[in-house]
Amino acid sequence: MAVAPKKQLNKVLRKKRVRAKITGTAERPRLTVTISNLHINAQLIDDEKQHTIAAATTVGTKATGTMAEKAAAVGVDIAKRAKKAKITKVVFDRNGRQYAGRLKSLADAARKEGLEF
Repeated sequence: MAVAPKKQLNKVLRKKRVRAKITGTAERPRLTVTISNLHINAQLIDDEKQHTIAAATTVGTKATGTMAEKAAAVGVDIAKRAKKAKITKVVFDRNGRQYAGRLKSLADAARKEGLEF
């Protein structure tokens, strides 16, 4: 078996395993993070209503610096948008990714701005 399809399959399995255990509610939405090679997206999702409450991304911005710095900027932005929506507690969905590097910098920046997870 080729290495790339096996890695993709493993990531999908990890993602499904995590999502089976966590759900977002109106009081405590799910903070999901998607990281590509160029951009970082974060969303606050209420799974009961299937509604996105707030979102932040690097797409369309003139953000410069390393990907970790861009991730921290998105973390600050999503935390500010959550405060605006009167949300302080969230459930963190790492989307099958290891909690390190870019994901960790986003989470630390969001915590520093006042989000609890």
